Amino acid sequence: MPASLIQGDSLLAVNIGAATTRAVLFDVVEGEYRLLASVSSPSTVEAPFQDVSEGVRNAISALQTASGRPLLNADRQLITPSQPDGSGVDAFVSTLSAGPALKTAVVGLLDEVSLESALRLAEMTYTRVVDSVGLNDHRKTDQQIDTLLRLQPDVVIITGGTDGGASRSVHKMLEPVGLASYLLPPEKRPAVLFAGNQKLDDEVKGLLSNVTSSLHFSPNVRPSLETEDLEPAARELAGVFLGVRQRQLKGLDAVVGWANGGVLPTAYAQNRMVRFLSQIYAGNTGLLSVDIGASAAVVVAGFAQRSTLGVYPQFGLGENLPALLQYTSLEDILRWSSLDISTGVLRDYIYQKALYPSSISATKEEQAIAQAVTRQALYLAVQTAKRKFPRSMRAPRPGLLPSFEPILAGGGALGDAPTAGQSLLLLLDAIQPTGLTTFILDKNDLLPLLGAAAARNSIIPVQVLESGAFQSLGTVVSAVVSASYGSLVVRARLVYDDGHEAVAEVKYGSLELLPLADGQSAKLTLQPSRGADVGFGPGHSGAVRVSGGAMGVVIDGRGRPLTLPQDPGRRRELVKKWLWTVGG
Repeated sequence: MPASLIQGDSLLAVNIGAATTRAVLFDVVEGEYRLLASVSSPSTVEAPFQDVSEGVRNAISALQTASGRPLLNADRQLITPSQPDGSGVDAFVSTLSAGPALKTAVVGLLDEVSLESALRLAEMTYTRVVDSVGLNDHRKTDQQIDTLLRLQPDVVIITGGTDGGASRSVHKMLEPVGLASYLLPPEKRPAVLFAGNQKLDDEVKGLLSNVTSSLHFSPNVRPSLETEDLEPAARELAGVFLGVRQRQLKGLDAVVGWANGGVLPTAYAQNRMVRFLSQIYAGNTGLLSVDIGASAAVVVAGFAQRSTLGVYPQFGLGENLPALLQYTSLEDILRWSSLDISTGVLRDYIYQKALYPSSISATKEEQAIAQAVTRQALYLAVQTAKRKFPRSMRAPRPGLLPSFEPILAGGGALGDAPTAGQSLLLLLDAIQPTGLTTFILDKNDLLPLLGAAAARNSIIPVQVLESGAFQSLGTVVSAVVSASYGSLVVRARLVYDDGHEAVAEVKYGSLELLPLADGQSAKLTLQPSRGADVGFGPGHSGAVRVSGGAMGVVIDGRGRPLTLPQDPGRRRELVKKWLWTVGG
């Protein structure tokens, strides 16, 4: 074993969420990095503390108890580097998603070119677009200025002009931003990111450097009309996000100091890990990662050559929860519930949860409501995110997802489900995958923390991923088919290594489970009915080696897209049946 691994540095990683702050300790055990302990504590962004560092210190204090290693000194300061007596850590990193979505204005030239790129860039972190300024904007300049003064955006993203292209039109777009920023009090001035024609960088600096809170530059998101490259700008936007948060959130400066600047937006760190994993695991399919918590729903799809990142605060389960009703109805949320719950009760839950996002469901009814809300929010996030997927990733039918392998899921709303079966069923309902895929649950929200850790130590993510720190829920076969309830969809036979086998005849509208323990593998043979696609093409049979997990092998014969009966009583009975099948 290389000495560098045996003598590796210990690392403490902290994820600061809107409702929960999680602390995780990594160190070398028998020559390889392992997850030693993981704890969580309520975040202290809001009253009465209004100091994020208090929640971080509380989480680290709980981690001291769990690991038996002193990490804070008598003044509650982080002990770093590690000491000869075993106390402290060698490195510290953090991710951050806490705080309200940043009010963002986007400025560009053409609606379907630079402005569209600016909007996609804004969706790559925790923002809420409040205004859009372009050449087709019918407002006069003074009206644009008045709007910016009224909205007081935290961030302005400026795009436009291909490299070496338009300059006069871009200059015209800068006027309302510069004048509005000049008229705002210094403490209210926005941070500005310019990601347009690089030839104009010096001109932009001269116009805006003295009237913005901070001015940032990145390579052009549209170097040509046919080319879009958001990644460099997304990297710079992560720094803009952190700078604004340092002004907004008390105590964050202390955390940034401990990390020597190594604090990343949680979604950006998650995207970093997905890009890394997709280069290793994604073959003809992509890799999908979903995370849903109080701040936002995050959907990252990784493909061999690129990744897409969507951050959706409007689908978060914390203080933004009432905003969910702008995108869906109470009735659409309740369709996922196995209990007869009124719209009034659901509405009360939504507003109470927005006030107390860290509250835990105490009754069976509250648990059913929480899972129904999570299903619908994640479903909407995935449907929104799939618009960004490359056209080369073809779905079995229009409107469906392409095949992903594997699918990773994290976030407090998923990790807190009472059983692995309930977690898996929630994911199947919300994501509605197609073909054959493996579901992996990130119960400790490690993925973004590993993305942050990779900047300090590239070995940690690789070895922790292989250590069993993630929970495999099993392999799922999702049949793409439309049929009448009760008709045969697919025959499945699972042959174990010892020669024994398990068989199932899966009917439309049902789920079937075949036992296969975590760490084991077996040969799965599928014979679909005519027209049904289980990953080999419509009506085509096939055999594949599959791995086990907490739920073994799950055959989902409910069809894609998943449709529920209109009759409420019949629908609730069907949902109860599915819950019973997965052990819920």
